[in-house]
Amino acid sequence: MVTARLIDNIWATRKSEQLNGLKLMIAEVIGGSRDGEQLIVCDVIGAGIGDRVIVTCGSAARRMLENDAIPVDAAVIGIIDESCESV
Repeated sequence: MVTARLIDNIWATRKSEQLNGLKLMIAEVIGGSRDGEQLIVCDVIGAGIGDRVIVTCGSAARRMLENDAIPVDAAVIGIIDESCESV
């Protein structure tokens, strides 16, 4: 898992049918060795641009979507309200 900030939406008119109805966004990783890396993530919890989020990758992301066959590699699993650094 990584922490990231959602920076933009992605619209794709041509994509796998399995992705129809899913909200795709660009997330920028915050901190750690992957700081600044951008990921395309699937959001099913209602996060928005500017939100700090927790992102999971790989098979855990597909399990979040309850479909191991879906072509998704990263999914938002939580919206960060506060972290230890901000307390």
